[in-house]
Amino acid sequence: MNKAVIILAGGLSRRFGQDKCLKELGGKSLVIHVLDRIARVADEKVIVIGSEDQRDKLSQALGQRAKVVVDRYRDHCPLIGALTGFETVNAKHALLLPCDAAFVSAEIASLLLDLCVDRSAAIPRWPDGKIEPLQAAYNVNSAEQATKAALREGKRDMLGMIAHLHGIRYVSTLALKQYDENLATFFNINTAEDWRRAEFMLKGTL
Repeated sequence: MNKAVIILAGGLSRRFGQDKCLKELGGKSLVIHVLDRIARVADEKVIVIGSEDQRDKLSQALGQRAKVVVDRYRDHCPLIGALTGFETVNAKHALLLPCDAAFVSAEIASLLLDLCVDRSAAIPRWPDGKIEPLQAAYNVNSAEQATKAALREGKRDMLGMIAHLHGIRYVSTLALKQYDENLATFFNINTAEDWRRAEFMLKGTL
């Protein structure tokens, strides 16, 4: 198995005010939206969460659709979740996704995984230079080692890990518009206002 998807769902959702992973949008939980959209992208799917209680709830809701694992380290942050995912998957390449990317593009997900071959990562980059490390594909071994190096330096963010990667392929978001015209794939639901916007997006009215 050469490709996997790692969905990070262990965040505390402070801005949203509650655990949003299983909150329903249009009659379907956020994580199910993500799983449905990337169903054919990879056979191996791992969801990383922050507690045993979360695992029990998710496992019951998902059945065999994905493997659910608890963060192996105390600090709950995307970098720790990513490391747990990298250590769990069997694939050579893995796509990282947040659990609230309800409109993720399967075409872009597949493209990033393809572009990651023979590279340490394939990461979308905006015209202003900002990048999307939580919707990017990584060589699992390279990313695992880079993550551990960042953590040894006391860094807890994705940019700390990326600084240790070599041979990154950056992918312009302008080029990705041919697959997702409005780049809704990068829309994350972090606040109640985001949620309302997502409801409109789901209905095709925004």
